[in-house]
Amino acid sequence: MEAWITDHQALLWWSGVASVLMFVGSLIAVPILVVRLPEDYFSHEHDPELRAFGANPMMRAFWVVLKNVLGIIFLLAGIVMLVLPGQGLLTMMAGLLLMDFPGKRRAVHWLLHRGSILRMMNWLRQRADKPPLTLER
Repeated sequence: MEAWITDHQALLWWSGVASVLMFVGSLIAVPILVVRLPEDYFSHEHDPELRAFGANPMMRAFWVVLKNVLGIIFLLAGIVMLVLPGQGLLTMMAGLLLMDFPGKRRAVHWLLHRGSILRMMNWLRQRADKPPLTLER
């Protein structure tokens, strides 16, 4: 074991740096994303953000790709943060909210109806003087 550690010191050092960066990044990014959500975000049938781009298919495609890439990054970072320091569950939730995949709406509502994630999100929103998120039943 000691031989492996001495052979891979650079890898361990960079893993530690990545862990600290993900921890700090999640402390900054996740609350911003949660607070910026409209209170009725989970009551919409369609993605309201796509309507902002109108009929421009290039902008819509760019936005969808960007959201999915960021969502995958957040989801993977959240999974890593389940064992490393950071807000793993909230980061994973932010990643799921950003990504587009079949059954997303049902999966997100299932997670939110569990209670603890919705309580954390609404606590962050309360601290920012935002109304709590409303869910469709």
